[in-house]
Amino acid sequence: MPDRPDLPALIAIDHDDYHAEHVGRLADGRQFFLTTPFAGALQGAAGNEFVALYLFDAAGALLEARIDEFGPRAQMDREARNRVYEQRLAELGEIEFDRIEIAPFSLTRFGVEFGLIPNWPEDEGEQLSISLQPGDYMAFFEPWDSGDYDT
Repeated sequence: MPDRPDLPALIAIDHDDYHAEHVGRLADGRQFFLTTPFAGALQGAAGNEFVALYLFDAAGALLEARIDEFGPRAQMDREARNRVYEQRLAELGEIEFDRIEIAPFSLTRFGVEFGLIPNWPEDEGEQLSISLQPGDYMAFFEPWDSGDYDT
C-alpha cells in the first residue's frame, strides 16, 4: 500500500453551468456551495436524494451545512425538492457567483457521509482524488487550484 499523500489545504471550484452552477460568495465574504447530492440505489438500498447548502468562511473552512432529505429518487416529490433548493438559494441574500476555494470536509447526516472526501491511492502510481459525496458526481485531482472537476 502506498504512502498517503497530504490532503490539499484548499480545493478550487470554478463557477460553471453544470454541477458548480451555484457556488460563490455572500456579501459578507463567506463562500457557499448549493448542490443536490444523492445516495444511489445499490445492493438493496433504496437510495436517497438531498439538497445541501454548504457555507464556508472566507478562508475556506466549513461553517455550516444545511441538508434536506427527500427519499428515493423514484418516490421523491421533485417540486418539493425544487422549492427547497430555491429557498436555500434565496436565503443567501445578495450573492456573487464566482470561484470558491474550500477545504476538504466530512460530516454525517441521515446516516450518510457528506463532503469533499479523499479517495486514497490503493496502488503505487495511483493519485489522490477528492470526491463530492454522496453521489461521487464531482471528482477533483491535482493541481488542486485548477478549479476543474471530472464527472
